[in-house]
Amino acid sequence: MITTERPLDFTLPPELEAHEPPEARGLRRDQVRLLVSSRGGTAIAHARFDDLPELLQPGDLLVANDSATLPAALAARRPDGSVIALHLSTRLPGQLWVVEPRQAEGAPGAVLTLPGGGTATLLAPYADSRRLWIARLDLPAPVLEYLHRWGRPIAYSYVRGVWPLEMYQTIYANEPGSAEMPSAGRAFSPDVLERLARKGITFVTLTLHTGVSSLEEGEAPYAEPYVVPPATADTVQATRAAGGRVIAVGTTAVRALESAADEQGRAIASRGWTDLVITPARGVCVVDGLLTGFHEPRASHLAMLEAIAGRAHLEQAYRAALAGGYLWHEFGDLHLILP
Repeated sequence: MITTERPLDFTLPPELEAHEPPEARGLRRDQVRLLVSSRGGTAIAHARFDDLPELLQPGDLLVANDSATLPAALAARRPDGSVIALHLSTRLPGQLWVVEPRQAEGAPGAVLTLPGGGTATLLAPYADSRRLWIARLDLPAPVLEYLHRWGRPIAYSYVRGVWPLEMYQTIYANEPGSAEMPSAGRAFSPDVLERLARKGITFVTLTLHTGVSSLEEGEAPYAEPYVVPPATADTVQATRAAGGRVIAVGTTAVRALESAADEQGRAIASRGWTDLVITPARGVCVVDGLLTGFHEPRASHLAMLEAIAGRAHLEQAYRAALAGGYLWHEFGDLHLILP
């Protein structure tokens, strides 16, 4: 049931949580369900992700996030001897990281003992968060090597079982750095990409390294590093000039593209950190459509979807998804919002 309070609120039944990858449910990654809605109308279509090439038009452009997921969860021992999960969120300069001592209180100066002789020293709370900390990591090996030796993918309580890192990667992941998978692109397969290309639909990438997503109530999304390469910005502009549609693959791609827009709303090559929060009041100027997962009640990403599609459209689509038994979370089904 969807209620009318802001932000979008509804009840997510437990049976609509995806507890394991689609491969464990007997599906290929490109066989998850796809709810298709159009900003310009009220029709809702029910499809499968491998139908995507037939749902798009020649001249359309898909822009995806090629950030690769890190095995960013570590076992950490506190000074009192208790063991907690430490989630690495965002890399800062030097040996500093934004971290989340999962479901545990932190204190400035606290030293957490990590596997293999590493330590994490909590220095100060991060920004205005009550759960994130700036920490100094002292590790016996370079951080990527260390994480692949001792870390595991971040997984929340709705995930059943332990799944290898490749289950948390898109097939085009290329730039290691995300705490959690940019999951809207997980369903792409070589076959789907080949069929898209044959139809004249272009696929390009940018990079935005996502931090941990378990925001607390009222906690604003925080800054993340991103890169929009010149080739991607040029392709976006060429697509728009030719009358094509720019469809972002995931909310992270929207955030990066909109952060790279100039005052005239044109995509430009850029890199840096973005703290952009996209709301209905702000709107979007580069993105025409969106491929995305289904987001939890009151999630900040829902404001971005509302900025793209409008509140009435979003409510209608989520009612259809709930009634149709679509699955939520990173291993779940997808929603294609077309112009």
